[in-house]
Amino acid sequence: MNFKPGGMATGIGSMPFLEPDNALSLIFQNLPEAPHWPQLPRRGEAEGFVYQSLNPLVEMGLLVKDGEKTYFNTLDDDWANRMTEFYSTYLAAEEGDEKALERFAVPVDSAVGLYAFIARLKESGTGQARYLKGQEAGPLTIGFQLKDAEGRFSYYEDQLRDILVKTLAMHARWQTKTLSQFGLPVIFFVDEPGIGVYGKGTHITVTREMILADMNTIAGSVHAANGVIGVHSCDAIDWSLLFESDMDIVNLDVYNFASSLIPTAKELKQYLERGGIMAWGMAPTTDDAFNETAETLLDRLYDIWAELEKRGSDRGLLKEQSLITPACGAGLLEEKLTQQIYRLTQEISAKLVGTDAS
Repeated sequence: MNFKPGGMATGIGSMPFLEPDNALSLIFQNLPEAPHWPQLPRRGEAEGFVYQSLNPLVEMGLLVKDGEKTYFNTLDDDWANRMTEFYSTYLAAEEGDEKALERFAVPVDSAVGLYAFIARLKESGTGQARYLKGQEAGPLTIGFQLKDAEGRFSYYEDQLRDILVKTLAMHARWQTKTLSQFGLPVIFFVDEPGIGVYGKGTHITVTREMILADMNTIAGSVHAANGVIGVHSCDAIDWSLLFESDMDIVNLDVYNFASSLIPTAKELKQYLERGGIMAWGMAPTTDDAFNETAETLLDRLYDIWAELEKRGSDRGLLKEQSLITPACGAGLLEEKLTQQIYRLTQEISAKLVGTDAS
């Protein structure tokens, strides 16, 4: 992989605005080199992951809504036929059928920010952008929210997990190809806070092999569309799991969970040496953002790098193969706080790019 961002800034995805223009102005002002489209969850249910990433399952009748409840309709008499339709569509899309791939698109009214992002790029051009970024929720995060008709978590059901992962993989390919129309490489993030269940006594049947298989399926789909793929998790997890995967970028909330990297310093070193990118979530997504400056946060980052250097990582690679991001998404935050977070992200990046990282 020949991706050397060198401290470039990008965002996670969700923002608290109701109108996309407000979000896009903040994004392009502060993240001009790698702007992302804004997810706008406060607009309502239509902007949630069911319709943004899993709409084909709704259209095919595999997912149904009953009041406020959405579940896999596994007891439906027509379930087998619905699955046949899904797998036929998936295989056709995987083999390059553009019409089949379009079935994995997000409806216009379920991703207002995405379509406003595309419209702005068509109208005004890409400007300073070197990359464009998209994102979706990950299979663990979704699989531990959606259940089958009998109330079992879909992630524990092999058939449902397979359908879920394949849908997310093909949606990721559609999004990557759609953003590629502007002639710039695309970064695509899988937002996966749910990966934090790995290793917990409450989820002992979630194995390393399951998670790697899921992540690599989605990564392969994005790579097939010539995209760069990353995974974002805002928890203290076993990072060696993601360093072992086919993900090009690993993004963590460094502000709160930097120490969780130390036990996997050896695996991080190997990940960097084979070209992996670390996306450092340095701008806190709490009111702490009002008490920090780019200087204080950059000093924290340098302290982390110094610890990793002691354990074998190369300072030059740490800088060259780095992105700067907020610590997490901002969809549930106040607008004033979000503005501060995006300013800090831009300022940290600018200072990092302008220094020798020493």
